[in-house]
Amino acid sequence: MHHDQGHPSRRRVLQAGAALAGASALGAPGLLYAQANAIRIGHLTPMTGFLGALGEYAVMGLKMAVEEINAGGGVMGRPIDLMTEDSVNPQVAASKAQRMLERDNVAFLMGEINSASALTISQVAARNKKLFLSIGARSDALRGKDCNRYTFHVDIPVTVMVNAAGQALVREGLVKGKKIYSLTADYLFGHDLSRQAKRFFAANGGEQIGDELVATDVTDFSPYLLKIRQAKPDLIATNLAGNQVTNFVKQYSEFGLPFAVAGFNLNTADAWAAGEGNLGGIWPTVWHHDLKTPGSQAFVAAFQKKYNKRPENHAWIEYVSMKIMAQAIAETKGVDTDKLIAYFESEAQFDLLKARKGYFRSWDHQLMQEAYPFTVKPKGQAKDKQDFLAFGEAVPAANQPLDILAPPKSESVCKM
Repeated sequence: MHHDQGHPSRRRVLQAGAALAGASALGAPGLLYAQANAIRIGHLTPMTGFLGALGEYAVMGLKMAVEEINAGGGVMGRPIDLMTEDSVNPQVAASKAQRMLERDNVAFLMGEINSASALTISQVAARNKKLFLSIGARSDALRGKDCNRYTFHVDIPVTVMVNAAGQALVREGLVKGKKIYSLTADYLFGHDLSRQAKRFFAANGGEQIGDELVATDVTDFSPYLLKIRQAKPDLIATNLAGNQVTNFVKQYSEFGLPFAVAGFNLNTADAWAAGEGNLGGIWPTVWHHDLKTPGSQAFVAAFQKKYNKRPENHAWIEYVSMKIMAQAIAETKGVDTDKLIAYFESEAQFDLLKARKGYFRSWDHQLMQEAYPFTVKPKGQAKDKQDFLAFGEAVPAANQPLDILAPPKSESVCKM
């Protein structure tokens, strides 16, 4: 099916070779050295399908970071040579990851948003004993039973998302003694989210009266909306992913049902696509463009200048992930896998453009960082189409340890 997948990168390599041949003939050894000395990175993310809108922002954020690093002289004088491709699905992601390591000789792998694809890439990385920085995948399983020594996780895991939004729902009186109906994305991430949400509701006195599995390519939600109308829940809690959320909230708004809606996963690109009039409820996020730290504000301004739009959370997370890798390479003086792993496991601190720095936990390789609940601004307050979300205070609070919302070691089944 995907027999032609290799050609664009092959062509790219040949073009680079021709350019180099020309350059050396003209006596430009500097360029030749720069190419030979480059740090090659293999990046995979979904550019199509139900997560494609998020993948576009991911690539923009990563490319911007690479350009900044290269403009500043690279890492230890070495330029970064980035290969980025559409991961498509878990099978294709695995074969592309293998090809990048084997044929393209990348130093390490980065990327992904789809948790099922991140799992197959992490298995390829482990087999090849190369580092994989899993950037946007959130499934708990990746940090739990499927963890491995070569994979580190940047985005907040499912447990943190459920706790961040869940605490806000409890405060609003939407859980205790309430009937809750769920819709769940039918793949690794959705199943993980559903499991954790059920635990949260049970622990906080909510009653789950329904949980429907929804295929990732479903665009018509009317059969689910009819079931919800019959069930008369107090709260609809969604465990959906990507543009499923957009489609659901738009259609929910058209149906005009009176039940409260909240959810444990909504990326800002999908919220923007849903539109101001259609969205309500409480949701969790890992970052947003309104964050008032100097670092975040500078990033937002630079991104808007470059791309003429606001950065989405996947643009931010790929940007800081590249800066994390650059710091690790500079500190370990190279791209040796074991040294990079040891550096991350030392719980070294990284600037995430947030109020508090982050660090990777040594035992499950999860980045500890602040998260935020968000809702929708009162009508008429939005400055433009991307400005209608209202963000809450960071969780954990400034006086709490960063790992308070994350799965504790006592509950972890991760064995490196």
